[in-house]
Amino acid sequence: MANTSPSSDARASHGPHQKKSTFSTAFVVVAVIVASLVGFVAGTRGTELLSFVGSNVGIEVRTDELDLSPLQETYRKLQSRFDGKLDDAKLVEYANKGMVEATGDEYTQYFTAKEAEDLRNDLSGNIGGGIGAEIGKRNGKTTIIRPLDNSPAAKAGLQAGDAVLEVNDELMTDSTVDEVVQKIRGEVGTTVKITVERDGEPQQFSVTREEIIAPDVESEVVAGNIGVIKVSRFDRETGANVRKAAEEFQKRDVKGVVLDLRGNGGGYLEAGIEVAGVWLDDQVVVSERKGNKVIDERKSGSSPVLGDMPTTVLINAGSASASEIVAGALHDHGKATLVGEKSFGKGSVQELFDMSNGASLKVTIAKWYTPKGKNISESGIAPDTKVEMTADDINASRDPQLDAALKQLQ
Repeated sequence: MANTSPSSDARASHGPHQKKSTFSTAFVVVAVIVASLVGFVAGTRGTELLSFVGSNVGIEVRTDELDLSPLQETYRKLQSRFDGKLDDAKLVEYANKGMVEATGDEYTQYFTAKEAEDLRNDLSGNIGGGIGAEIGKRNGKTTIIRPLDNSPAAKAGLQAGDAVLEVNDELMTDSTVDEVVQKIRGEVGTTVKITVERDGEPQQFSVTREEIIAPDVESEVVAGNIGVIKVSRFDRETGANVRKAAEEFQKRDVKGVVLDLRGNGGGYLEAGIEVAGVWLDDQVVVSERKGNKVIDERKSGSSPVLGDMPTTVLINAGSASASEIVAGALHDHGKATLVGEKSFGKGSVQELFDMSNGASLKVTIAKWYTPKGKNISESGIAPDTKVEMTADDINASRDPQLDAALKQLQ
């Protein structure tokens, strides 16, 4: 189930899948960890850009070691004097978290094995057992925004606009969206009872949970001849899915395209490059720099399906990293205009490592720049046409940003 709040459970994120022996070029890594998975990420809320680092790049061997004797001293004191049971694994876990947090960089993070697994699931859109419905706040009530096509929610009869009153007989009217989502989720094959308010009357539904994979790309033709592509995250299939939608638009002879990146926190770097390649022809999508030195430059492919198609990109404060890279590249190359609100402003790059204990470590290693050399950290990307989305618009199911984009293309 997706959640339209900032803490959406269907939002994409970074995180490794399986260890691989083939990598891209970009990073300098310590020799003893070359064989482990190394991800390349730049994301918000721990969730964005991911590719793989080459085993054939130069390797900088560091022999520095921390003096951990103070940590051992603290442990010995705890062990000898603490009135209670110590969980050694948890102590090590928190020591790792504390050390990484001490860098002072909010994007350098240590994820426990469970958190790392959650990242992998988020990136693939796999949210486990759920009912397949987008949920958000409308008029102060937690509401079904829409059931996904052929989802358990749709099959059970839940409809857009249903306000959630109870989950398994537990009152939800004072709960947050995330709290309601967590109550609805559960093991695949189990049943959840949901009571909603519809037309002023309570109605109860029993929904059997299924494994839900939230779609990364959705597309439709609106206003007669305008194609709209909504990208919710950048995962391994996103580039191919956007290209497929673009090819379908060609068959339907659309006259313009809206690329909707609102609320998209990012995903795999390669997916972002592939999406940009639907419009760009062997052109620079993004470069990475360490200090003033360019350490990598990534170009699109050379088969732009929509290279000459009038295009508008929708962005907002939830558009980050891969979304900003795509929006910035299309804008810098004159392939698209930007409508909406200023993007998040995530212009740094991280490496993501699988650790031996199942944990993951994400480390900031560089900044990324648009084709025209702009780093958007903190400042974000400003739209050409600023259009705000108000609470009243959301409650009334209006979308003035999409309306403005369609108007530009008609």
